Amino acid sequence: MSDYDIERYLNIRSAYGANFSPDGDRLAFLMNTTGTGQLWSVDGAGQWPQQHTFYDERVTFARYSPTRPEIIFGMDDGGNERAQLYRVETESGSITNLTQRPGAKHRWGGWSHDGERFAFTSNRRDTQVFDIYVQDRDATGGDAEVVFEGDGWLTLGGWSPDDKKLLVIQSYSNFDQDLSVFNLETSELTHVTPHEGNVRYRSPEWGPDGESIYLCADRETDTLRLERIDLKDESFAAVETDGAVPETDWNVNGVAIDTDTSRVVYSTNVDGYGELTVGKFTGPDSIDTTTEPQLPNGVVGGVSFGPDAEEFAVTVTASTQNTNVYVIDVETGESTQWTDAATAGIPSETFVDPELVRYPTFDDRRIPGFFSLPESDTGSGEIPVIVDIHGGPESQRRPSFSPVKQFLLQQGYGVFEPNVRGSAGYGKEYAGLDDVEKRMDAVADIKSAVEWLCDHPAVDPDRIVAMGGSYGGFMVLSALTEYPEFWAAGIDIVGIANFVTFLENTGEWRRSLREAEYGSLEDDRSFLESISPINNMESIDAPLFVLHGANDPRVPVGEAEQVVEAARDQNVPVRKLIFDDEGHGFSKLANRIEAYDAIVAFLEEHV
Repeated sequence: MSDYDIERYLNIRSAYGANFSPDGDRLAFLMNTTGTGQLWSVDGAGQWPQQHTFYDERVTFARYSPTRPEIIFGMDDGGNERAQLYRVETESGSITNLTQRPGAKHRWGGWSHDGERFAFTSNRRDTQVFDIYVQDRDATGGDAEVVFEGDGWLTLGGWSPDDKKLLVIQSYSNFDQDLSVFNLETSELTHVTPHEGNVRYRSPEWGPDGESIYLCADRETDTLRLERIDLKDESFAAVETDGAVPETDWNVNGVAIDTDTSRVVYSTNVDGYGELTVGKFTGPDSIDTTTEPQLPNGVVGGVSFGPDAEEFAVTVTASTQNTNVYVIDVETGESTQWTDAATAGIPSETFVDPELVRYPTFDDRRIPGFFSLPESDTGSGEIPVIVDIHGGPESQRRPSFSPVKQFLLQQGYGVFEPNVRGSAGYGKEYAGLDDVEKRMDAVADIKSAVEWLCDHPAVDPDRIVAMGGSYGGFMVLSALTEYPEFWAAGIDIVGIANFVTFLENTGEWRRSLREAEYGSLEDDRSFLESISPINNMESIDAPLFVLHGANDPRVPVGEAEQVVEAARDQNVPVRKLIFDDEGHGFSKLANRIEAYDAIVAFLEEHV
């Protein structure tokens, strides 16, 4: 048993989302020391950080001006995801609301290189679509210029090196995007990625000459690889590293380029673990690596180059190391931890690393997952296990730090985190194995996971719990209703109970993207009804705990209300906990403590 309660574990801090100041002397980042992520900065490794924002609400991102000591950051209200943009003057502390449209979403698109303007997309005009806006740095929300009216889900990939063009990404689903170039002088939008079927175009970056775009794409491969688009003839080429195109067994997740020096960093997701490649362009389609960064073995991302690109900052998290910001020397690969997000006095050597396993499922596939056992395991079949199912569904459980998981392990629980079919990270074929009519095959993968656990010598087969959030909450409810004999209890966090009401009530800007994954209300309503757990609640047997945020724009709180009422009608022990000031998940420390205190008590009662 742990010497520390769940509140102590939830006070383990995270520092992330780093961004260099224009002179390279300071690093802005987000840290949740106050209970929610706020904006901080620090002027060197081990130095005392300065806090810049002091809100109860979470700050969602922060980007330094390229020319001034000022930062634009985003913040929503109560988890409603309608982020507004703010500018903070770091020397005076003055903060200005730049957008002033609380009913609209604002998606950051980047500073111009001269620091005089910034771009964003927003659904101000029509809640279902996003337009492109450009705004002077010192203007308020009423002065933003609509430069292009969109017809779908538009985001921006940054300004061209000469500040005359913007990269525009249009998303049709999580596995299907298009890329265009918008000319600010002519107002012309040029589509540069024609394709048939589903193709991912991710993490686009302008090339050093402004005549090419680098991005992660799976046009001709099952996984994402680094490619270049020549804007003169719109041709594609795979990018070589050290004289060869890297193997495509794993996704290249993101790329960052410094256009002044031609330095490049890209990350590869290898079975969930992040690997960085650092190099320099020696030709338009070739990179020579310069160093191998020395970092903890976990998940890494969020590259921010210093002004001379001799160093860059990244966010690093690992199963046994909480999230912090590191700065890497591009020539030596030496990394230095710049932030000190504390572990609340809990010794890091008590944290447990998972085992990466693969278990068989009904169609002879091997499903990957991370399995963690507590130190108390004797191999005598005494360990209760939490099957923790990720959301998305196009997400992936990776070896990142989780204070809740570490607490459960110290309490004697095992934790199994499967990446069932439909998960990202294993190629688009694998990700498509749960689409629409194949949805319940993913639930069958959960059944196979429990069967594998029941055969494991450490596990008590009578004490297995399903827990998950968002789409993972749907998986929990489906697992409990489809295979009730396996479960001691279920914990549904902001989960989908009814696909029809979910699609009817989710944010209008999200509906078309979600229908591409789950099926449409117009064409697939009867099928969506048939797979909705709410219509199969007579099968549920295990005690159930349902948690939700009242302001959830993705999975509205009505999903929780439906499932609790249906469970009570079946005389199933059920508990409900709704947070009035949260959205899709719990961002405030006091709420997280209340939620997981209640979850721990629920587990103690029923498991």
